[in-house]
Amino acid sequence: MEPASLENLHVLYQSTHFIVVNKHWDIRIDSKMWYEKQTVQSQLRHRFPELADPGTYYGFRFCHQLDFSTSGALCVALNKAAAGRAYRCFKDRLVTKAYLALLRGSVEKLKTTLDFAIGKNTSQGKTHMMCIEGTEGCENPKPCQTELTVLEYGLYDGDPVTKVLLQPLTGRTHQLRVHCSAIGHPIVGDFTYSLRTDGAPYRMMLHAYLLRIPLEDEPICVTAPDPFLPSVDPKWVSQCLLQPLEGALDGLLGCGLAPGSQGLESQSTGEEEETNSKVSMETEEQRAQCQQWLCEWALH
Repeated sequence: MEPASLENLHVLYQSTHFIVVNKHWDIRIDSKMWYEKQTVQSQLRHRFPELADPGTYYGFRFCHQLDFSTSGALCVALNKAAAGRAYRCFKDRLVTKAYLALLRGSVEKLKTTLDFAIGKNTSQGKTHMMCIEGTEGCENPKPCQTELTVLEYGLYDGDPVTKVLLQPLTGRTHQLRVHCSAIGHPIVGDFTYSLRTDGAPYRMMLHAYLLRIPLEDEPICVTAPDPFLPSVDPKWVSQCLLQPLEGALDGLLGCGLAPGSQGLESQSTGEEEETNSKVSMETEEQRAQCQQWLCEWALH
């Protein structure tokens, strides 16, 4: 992806009430620091000065948060009423979010639920971090869950990695980063949760791929283009496709999307269901092939 700038704001969806942008991996959503000139907020002001709300501190109401080093779909409300409707969807846990990530090593379980309570780390020198329950200095841990689905095995800059789809079922600070680190597979480029060992990649490989907000009057469903492709980053080399991304999303979204949704196909048809069943059969064969490949790789 090109470097962050005021001009390269990538809009995925726009209406009278909402804008969804593809947040750059090297930019904050907003900042009170005078020296941080480039933020999503400043990009929005530059691109849409007429839409800024003078009644807010930042000019725009962000419906949710993404970490500084996380890219992907970010929803912005353009008025107070729209923000309230979106907030209720988040509060009632009706929103579906799915992230793509590259994890260090080969994740063995192809589909698993990561269930670690997360609290704030009060240990000296780690107060900017979160940690799992049972860790020394872990304060006020709260239950949280993440669904992990393995998509591909491959290499990043010559080292074994796994491409996964992550669905947070709760919304704790740094949840995906902490959960992946807790199972021994930190996100590639996550300097903080690799205990300062993974600093070589140009970014942290975590991307908010899917965002679905089931608003009654304006259902929103967008996807932000997958950045973890060899054509985008040649250091990533896929060696074994286990589950196509589209198939994993079908399972995540269940019976399909409401008409009018953006970024994906709408309602499922009988023909599509037949195709999906064929994909499932093929996935079983791919699974066996990948397991064999992993065994052979371990011998080298």
